[in-house]
Amino acid sequence: MVEALRAGIPAKALHIAIRIEMDDRVKESLKIAAERGIPLLETGKPELDRMTDDAIHQGLVLQIPPYEYQDAYDLAEETVERWKKGHVSNAPLFVALDGITDPRNLGAIIRSVSAFSGHGVIVPERRSVGVTASAWKTSAGAAVRVPVARAANLNSALKQFKNMGIFVLGLDGDGDVSLPDLTLAAEPVCIVVGSEGKGLSRLVRENCDQIVSIPINSAMESLNASMAVGISLYEISRQRAVK
Repeated sequence: MVEALRAGIPAKALHIAIRIEMDDRVKESLKIAAERGIPLLETGKPELDRMTDDAIHQGLVLQIPPYEYQDAYDLAEETVERWKKGHVSNAPLFVALDGITDPRNLGAIIRSVSAFSGHGVIVPERRSVGVTASAWKTSAGAAVRVPVARAANLNSALKQFKNMGIFVLGLDGDGDVSLPDLTLAAEPVCIVVGSEGKGLSRLVRENCDQIVSIPINSAMESLNASMAVGISLYEISRQRAVK
């Protein structure tokens, strides 16, 4: 909660549990909310549980307006143009989600994209996770800094990205390129990650310029989506810094 308030998440109100223990976390949250003019509302625990769909809220709930998604094509085009004009120091870097429905994965991915200077996350309009309260919470405020854009059709968006000069890299355990051997890190890149169970869909896989695998010690193990994205972004960031 404190991280979200510090990040400047637009908020309608901060709901506070009745008779909440006034520890440092709560005091700082109230202070930031008061400074930003966010209304403070004492609310009973049953109502807080209802508002958060019984998620863990620790007595504080920040009410925010519905998330406003950017258009995937517009976000990519704007980022590429800013990069070409020198307004963006590093090459465009996006992450696209293929079939991921867990908002905690989205929140963790947003946080990693923010940490490694990415420019946005792309989600399909259908059968995909959106920016929910859980995603906001898991992002620890990074959702304020990293735009999440929607694509009516992910495959069409990836084709448009390629036409803009953005290389599309799919993450898969049986990829033809090992992540440490990636040679496209310094180029404009969109990483595509699939669900932990199904991986990349067939059409998305066909639209990738390369399928990249992360070397791990055991064939019996696998990485969840957010962990795979975090490792990949770190390696791309490391290679860009070297170059």
